[in-house]
Amino acid sequence: MYGENASPNTESPPHVPAPGALLADTSRGDRVGEFRGVAGPYWSLRPVGGGREWEVEPRYVRPALLMEQLRARTARLNARSRGEVL
Repeated sequence: MYGENASPNTESPPHVPAPGALLADTSRGDRVGEFRGVAGPYWSLRPVGGGREWEVEPRYVRPALLMEQLRARTARLNARSRGEVL
């Protein structure tokens, strides 16, 4: 039933999202970021409007809620209108 190295208590690795997917980092107060890729045991996220990437353990990440996505995208558009980002 289970593979040679698998057991019923082994957690499967979380599904890796597509690059650019908006995720909420629950270890940082639900901070929303774009998924950038996998770095060892961590996932790399970047603020929606650009900025410094950060790494987080996948267990602390969840898909961003629609309201969180809208808030992050609106903040980026506002920064763009002020000339802060391209």
